[in-house]
Formats: sequence, structure tokens, C-alpha cells
Amino acid sequence: MKRNIVIATLTAAMLATGGTVAAFAAGDDEATATQRQTDTSAQSAADRDDAADDRDDDATEDRTAVRGADVTAAEAIAAALKHTPGTAVSADLDDDGADAWKVSVVKGDGTEYDVRIAPDSGKVLGAQRDTDDDHDGDGDDRAELAAVKGAKTDAREAALAAAHKGTVTEVGIDDDNGTVAWSAETVKGDSHGEWNVSLDSGKVTQDRDDDGDDA
Repeated sequence: MKRNIVIATLTAAMLATGGTVAAFAAGDDEATATQRQTDTSAQSAADRDDAADDRDDDATEDRTAVRGADVTAAEAIAAALKHTPGTAVSADLDDDGADAWKVSVVKGDGTEYDVRIAPDSGKVLGAQRDTDDDHDGDGDDRAELAAVKGAKTDAREAALAAAHKGTVTEVGIDDDNGTVAWSAETVKGDSHGEWNVSLDSGKVTQDRDDDGDDA
């Protein structure tokens, strides 16, 4: 009888110990899952912070660029084309003190020139042939140029359309989303915006890759 009691007691003790071990194991799994979720949330928050910092940097640079820039993107493009006839494919206001607009113009023979325009007077500061490897006339460049030449909306008109969203600091051709369109960046107050302008209709829509505030 005592032997049976001892066996029963030992069995109960083993079951209790096993249950405790199982409980600890389950607790460890839950703790690991919780830690992973916490780590993932922390990484997502860090990514969002990095993206926000990048947008803030863009906005700060653009606000710096527009100080003292009395000449608009559309006016800079018009001045560049008057000096160097061709097809304007981009215009960019330098952010290092707003020393000049840089307008890229492709001439009829396919050569590309960077025309610099004074941001305060609209005076042409100079034109230099672009020999950058990024503009080597490959298939993508030719396709984009063909799309621009056949478009109903040119660079100047795209800049004018985007100007309704704020001060345009950059305009150029973009095909990142599989559809060729004009891409424009603007600043308005503390906000930085990125926009797509249709080649055909001139309609302005927010760039879907831009998570910043509307300008």
C-alpha cells in the first residue's frame, strides 16, 4: 500500500515538473515572438524616421534654393531655349546658394547642352555641351526623348502646371513607374512636394512614391 502511495506521489511530482517545464517553454516562445514583433516595429519606425529625415532634407535644400530666385522654372526654360534652340528635357535650380538654373536642352542633331540661367535676372550665364555618360544616347534616352518630342506638354508647360502646387525647383522626364511623364518638385512654406505631369493632358498628380506632405 505504501509502495503504491510512493509511486503515485512520484508520478504526480513528475507530471507537475513536466507541466512547469512546458509552461516555461511556452512562455519562452511567447517572449521570443513578442521580442520579434517589437524588433520589427522598431525597425519600421526607424525606416519611417529615416524617410521623414530625407524629406526634411529635401525641403530644407529646396527652400534654400528658392531664396533670391526671382526667375521661375518656366522662365528659365524659355530663356535657355531662346539661347540654345532645341528640346528642353529638364530644369534644375541648384541648391548651393541658388547660383543658377541649369536647363538641359537637346539640339536637333542629338547633342545635349546644359544652359545656365541667372536666377535673379534670367540672363544666360553660359552653355556647355553635356558629355556625361548618363546621356549617351542609349535606348532609354532615345525613348524618353521621342516621348518628349511627341508630347502635347513640354517642359515649360509642365513647370507652369506644377507651379499651382508651389514654387517649382526641378522638372524633368521620368519613367520610374513604367509610364513616361514629367516629374516636378515644389516647395510651399515648409512642405516639399513631388508631382507627375501628364505628357498629353498636362494633368498634375502626386507622385505615388512621395510620402511627404503635399506642397
